[in-house]
Order: sequence, then C-alpha cells, then structure tokens
Amino acid sequence: MRARVVAGGVLSSVAVLAIGWQLGGQPAVTTPAQGTTSGIGSSGSAGSGGTSGSSASGSSASGSSGASDSGTFTGAAAQTQYGEVQVQITVADGKITDVTPLHLTDRDGRSVAISQQAAPILRQEALQTQSAQIQAVSGATFTSGGYTTSLQSAIDQAGL
Repeated sequence: MRARVVAGGVLSSVAVLAIGWQLGGQPAVTTPAQGTTSGIGSSGSAGSGGTSGSSASGSSASGSSGASDSGTFTGAAAQTQYGEVQVQITVADGKITDVTPLHLTDRDGRSVAISQQAAPILRQEALQTQSAQIQAVSGATFTSGGYTTSLQSAIDQAGL
C-alpha cells in the first residue's frame, strides 16, 4: 500500500513537471522593447518575413524605430500539444484595439471546441490589460499558453 502511495506521488510530480515543461517549452520572446520591429527569432531576417513557425513574422505596418503608433502585427506561431496557436494584433495610437486569432488548436474536435470557447475570453482579457499578462482560461490551459506566447510576440513586434 505504501509503495502505491509513493508511486502515485511520484507520478503526480512528474505530471506537474511535464505540464510545466510543455508550457515553458514555448518559444521565448526576448527582444527589447526599443529597437526595430523586424523578425525576432534565431532565423529572423528583417521585416518582410512570412508566417514561419520558428520566428515571428513581420508586421504589415512600417514604422519608425521604437514603438509604432499604428499597424497590424502577427505573433509567432506557438506550438502546443493540441496544435498551433497564432494571433494578430491591431494597434492604433499605441493601444491594442483588436486581437484576432489566426490559428487555434485543432488536433481534434474537442480541441477546436475548447479553443473557440476560450478565444473570446482571452481576447477580452488582452484588450483590458493591454498586455499578454492575462489569466489562463480554465479548461483551456494549452490554448491559453499558446495564445499568450503568440500575443507577447506580437506586442514585442509592435514595440508596446
């Protein structure tokens, strides 16, 4: 009986570590707030990038160096165990005015349903906080993690 309890505790700890590793394994966006709005990944070349999954794509707005006042910025595609998540933000006068999901988790029908339910909540949170520091939606942990990762990438590109 004691061995089962210990084994259960070990398995629970491993599960928590695996989930943390999965969420922590999302591509980190570490560009400084000041600077150019060109690509930010390790393979990034300036500006006119497509939507490759390894780095953030370029923005559709061209601005001066530093923070852009207006434009549309596409975040890097974030991989989750249920599929890819990618968002695009619209910025006007230095404020996020819209967040559009370009791609949400789609591994199966349940993933799609969860993402469709979570997306409006995540959008509303992002618009209220004007940042990627938003709460995860209960039951949509992976979608929420991918959403915030891609959102932060787009915000970094916008220089906000």
